Amino acid sequence: MNVLEAVGLDPRIGKQYLRPGLGYGGSCLPKDVKALIHYSKNIGYEPILLEAVDKVNEQQPYKAIEYLLKEYGDLRGKTIAILGLAFKPGTDDIRESIAIKIIKKLLRLGAKIKAHDPMAVENTRKILGNKITYCKNPLETIKDADGAIIITEWNIYRKLDPKIFKELMRKPIIIDGRRIHEPTKFIQEKIEFYAIGLNQNDRLTTSY
Repeated sequence: MNVLEAVGLDPRIGKQYLRPGLGYGGSCLPKDVKALIHYSKNIGYEPILLEAVDKVNEQQPYKAIEYLLKEYGDLRGKTIAILGLAFKPGTDDIRESIAIKIIKKLLRLGAKIKAHDPMAVENTRKILGNKITYCKNPLETIKDADGAIIITEWNIYRKLDPKIFKELMRKPIIIDGRRIHEPTKFIQEKIEFYAIGLNQNDRLTTSY
């Protein structure tokens, strides 16, 4: 994060989009990157950098699942809370949504899903139907969950206190996929907390 902070000080780059996370989605950027790769190859150029970006973005969402598997080994029968369904806050758009990719993989692994989003529930229901449980608010979503993944950086999720996770969840394992929380506050509550891009292991411990 110190490197990102320093790079962002350059006004030609800026800080607005320099944030670690579980990948990018939406209707434009994923499609445009793939189109540029295809076009480049058609004119005889090997777009190594673009291909690397695309490959990382395809794999990045599943880091959250890796951490859950690290904690549990087997996710069959586990209830996972998904906070955020839209590809970004302020929209109900779920095109190329990271959340949908993660949910589909979790379902294949036998997990039960509870999900919330301030705007994107109905669009998600059109894709996933009744395969998951849709919740009215974040507290209902994390109640009795075995793990929670924050996928969209809605402000309503920023306001969730670590103590709430600890109080309501069956086992508080939090994966902050958008770096919206201060990790030390969760560690102080003895909560297993992963934050994408935090360090080599995306994790702080009490001895860190």
